[in-house]
Amino acid sequence: MPELNITLKQLRGMIGKQVLIGTRTYQIIEVLEFSHELVLQHSLDETDIQPNQHGDANRRVPTTTTIPVLTADRNEFHPAFLALDLIN
Repeated sequence: MPELNITLKQLRGMIGKQVLIGTRTYQIIEVLEFSHELVLQHSLDETDIQPNQHGDANRRVPTTTTIPVLTADRNEFHPAFLALDLIN
């Protein structure tokens, strides 16, 4: 198996970049190191209702999503990561 050549430093360097998923624009805001995922925030003013610790509606927060960088076996790049279209 070929070894994947991407480091956490390279992933962290993507923070702040804008990407397209389909027709929606997102900004990379965080890297989850343990699971090797990118956290993306929707660029428009879309919000979700964030529940508090008891499950009650608490406040509105920007819409976020996570994209895995590697497949579950960590031998290949995840198709969702490869499908990201870098804007800047």
